[in-house]
Amino acid sequence: MDYKKTILTSILAGFSIGLGGMIFLSVDNKIVGSALFSIGLFLVLTMRFSLFTGKVSYLLEGNFEKNVINIVLIWCGNFIGSFILAFIIKNSRVYGGLYEKAVGLCQIKNQDSYLSLFMLGIICNIFIFIGVDEYKKNEHVLGKYMAIILSVMGFILVGSEHCVADMFYYNMSGSYSKEMFIRLLIITIGNAVGGIAANHFVKKC
Repeated sequence: MDYKKTILTSILAGFSIGLGGMIFLSVDNKIVGSALFSIGLFLVLTMRFSLFTGKVSYLLEGNFEKNVINIVLIWCGNFIGSFILAFIIKNSRVYGGLYEKAVGLCQIKNQDSYLSLFMLGIICNIFIFIGVDEYKKNEHVLGKYMAIILSVMGFILVGSEHCVADMFYYNMSGSYSKEMFIRLLIITIGNAVGGIAANHFVKKC
């Protein structure tokens, strides 16, 4: 396993999802913002970057021990990538407006219950699995890219929780705390459960 490549591609994936999050925070219309957020997943899939929510759905396939190590590295790399983009934005003129919106999103997460975050994490990665798996398997180019756009719009518009997007929002808000990491971990576990379950049941069909 090429750990250096995994770390690099996971950092780039976190950065890419952060770009999607940046666009989302910049747009007042939620429908438009959710559609444009899909640039993040588009970059991840077309450039073959390593995104936690995309990879974790296939955790039980192949060598489980290696997959676990890989997925942990990817999660950490995604966090670093989102942190790097947030740092760049913080040193630019656009930070003020985006900061306020990021804080608002983080407050919603911080006031939510652990169970709710977990369930919303499950729902989110069902959407992401659909987008990623359809991109891989759909024979039509239009179908591949519609899967990306619609799955991203879906998880955002229903208010579900994507751990890597949330990494970016927390990094933008600067609200680091033990509680933040607990909530991020709960969302992460929810994403894992949702993705793995979706993959399992699709295979049963």
